[in-house]
Amino acid sequence: MLIIVENLPVPFDRRVWQEATALARHGYTVSIICPTGKGYEARHEVLEGIEIFRHTLPLDAKGAAGYLLEYGAALFWEFWLAWRVMFRRGFDVIHACNPPDNIFLIGGFFKLFFRKKFLFDHHDINPELYEAKFGRRDFFYKVMLAWERWTFRTANVSIATNESYKRIAVERGGMDPDRVYVVRSGPSLARLKIIPPVPERRCGRRFLVGYVGVMGQQEGLDYLLEAARLIVREHGREDVHFGLVGGGPDLERLRERAVELGVADYVTFTGRVPDQDLLEMINTADVCVNSDEFNEMNDKSTMNKIMEYMALGKPIVQFDLTEGRFSAQEASVYARPNDAADMAEKILELLDDPERRRQMGEYGRRRVETELAWPYEEPKLLAAYDRLWD
Repeated sequence: MLIIVENLPVPFDRRVWQEATALARHGYTVSIICPTGKGYEARHEVLEGIEIFRHTLPLDAKGAAGYLLEYGAALFWEFWLAWRVMFRRGFDVIHACNPPDNIFLIGGFFKLFFRKKFLFDHHDINPELYEAKFGRRDFFYKVMLAWERWTFRTANVSIATNESYKRIAVERGGMDPDRVYVVRSGPSLARLKIIPPVPERRCGRRFLVGYVGVMGQQEGLDYLLEAARLIVREHGREDVHFGLVGGGPDLERLRERAVELGVADYVTFTGRVPDQDLLEMINTADVCVNSDEFNEMNDKSTMNKIMEYMALGKPIVQFDLTEGRFSAQEASVYARPNDAADMAEKILELLDDPERRRQMGEYGRRRVETELAWPYEEPKLLAAYDRLWD
């Protein structure tokens, strides 16, 4: 198996690493092509019997020209390294993880000339992602739709992260429903361990509100910072601190925004940190937040952070999104979409109700343990692979 992922290094990409190790445990020989990243600079590495080939990217893309340069460089390295893997250890399947949706060019080439199988692992709906980032449906939006359509037409089998994505594969991609398998990004309870709170993470305050995720435009963190301003300045709750874990292209802008709103002393931005720091922050948090704004992409997407919060037994506040509600159910309260004031109210309601927080946290942890954890998803991944050989 040759897994190609363009937007994150492995094993930092937890979904890809869980899939790779699951396949390896069941007898598959697994190779991975991915970019380098902070803490993952080695160009070649073998971990748990999985051979990882990494390549550099010229920049963290912004704007059409930046994305063209990034995608072009990634395709060059992916194609070159695919040849290297084929002659070094061989492969029967290219397992392509988006974004972007142009890896079908590599999969299609090896499928046509070398009779390899092509499996598409649908992580993000890119046309909606483009619209969320740039607010328009222009020529490049149509390119995203075309890439998506060609990807589904090339794929022997497709994996969707939820039922909304499966509908897109069938209705927009024209795939046979029997060749689309829903494999959710179930959290690993071996990694997400409940540990005692670390009081220092509260920065001397009574409560901690936690967030983990990418610091990007579509993550809606401006809503969370505005909610922090309302909580601290309008409601006078100077006993609340906010811990935001993660890196991304908007990190510096968000730090500046916190200063502008007068809440910089109440918000900790950690940047990208090791798992131990993440676990300390979220285990210490009294409430966890998903601030993803309501748009076509976020409404249909399953956010890993939601199930990670649940795995750690934390009550959640988020905007009312279709897949977010499916994942969390009674482990979350739901603010009006894109309403920072209502989010602030919901956060305060939970902070002032410890019994409700306890019940919600226990419900979420139980739901992960009995329904959503990765061991429940692994057989579905293996079934998708079995279908490749039918």
